[in-house]
Amino acid sequence: MNQVSFWSSNLPKIEQTLGAIAIFFAILGAIFYIAGKVNGRASRPIATFIFLGPAVLLLFVGLVVPAVKTILFSFKDASSIKFIGIKNYQWIIDNPEMHKVIWNTLLWILITPFATTALGLLLAIMLNRMKRESLPKSLLFMPMAISFVGASIIWQFVYNYAPEGQPQTGLLSAIARTLGFTPPNWILNQPLNTFLLMIIFIWVETGFAMVILSAAIKGVPDDIMEASALDGATGWRLFKGITFPMVRPTFIVVFATMVVTSLKLFDIVRTVTGGNFGTSVISNEMYSQIFVRFDTGRGSALAVILFVLVTPILIYNIRNLRRERTIS
Repeated sequence: MNQVSFWSSNLPKIEQTLGAIAIFFAILGAIFYIAGKVNGRASRPIATFIFLGPAVLLLFVGLVVPAVKTILFSFKDASSIKFIGIKNYQWIIDNPEMHKVIWNTLLWILITPFATTALGLLLAIMLNRMKRESLPKSLLFMPMAISFVGASIIWQFVYNYAPEGQPQTGLLSAIARTLGFTPPNWILNQPLNTFLLMIIFIWVETGFAMVILSAAIKGVPDDIMEASALDGATGWRLFKGITFPMVRPTFIVVFATMVVTSLKLFDIVRTVTGGNFGTSVISNEMYSQIFVRFDTGRGSALAVILFVLVTPILIYNIRNLRRERTIS
């Protein structure tokens, strides 16, 4: 009876899903058929429209429309019905708790991208000439296979704290006690807890930065390196004068990627602290306002601020890539 009930209740949904898939492939087949039949001068613009049209439409529906609606919601009340002007933004400016959230976000932007990219570059240089470098690189890249949520759960065991008189099961607390220190409750200790959350991000993303920068270093011509070595450039001089200038475009791209990832960061904060104990960031507060407090207006205002912060970084990254292509 349970199986009969299951199929009777879910069969319409399955039929709708299969129907949508069939319609999608039918439209796709029609597009390819029309593109193949077009000839003459109009063939190129028509083919371009046929292939780019669906992608542009999906981009418009999935990105442009939600962005515009979010901006409109940011000027409305909690229920997204009544226009209230800039009161949501005024609330962000006047609320001391939001000052803390913005400050935490700025800390993430200032520290984690630089630490991640610099550490990735350092590891890439150290492992570049090493025999069997694939093994340590694989081990360092392995955390990238773990989601931020999974990494946060792992590091919660490291930061775990037990009250005085009980055995410390957390690795960091056990180390502190072994060294003769009384371990604090790491997650409750402000602002230390924010920096401890940053370590999780750095642990996950450093492998990505290392692999990308390592590939860029290997792209530096050997004859340039050998000529520089013959001229007496070794160590720091070689890195400063040859290696880093050659990989600087890649370094900037990785750095910008880390900045954007830091701005959008949500998983680590939500998993470890839930945004409590002075660790919340803009993305987490946006989620809390919309899905916990059901205030769409304030949550949308935070989303707009996040978008404004990300946009200049993306523009700079695009301009830098275009400049490098022009030079090359």
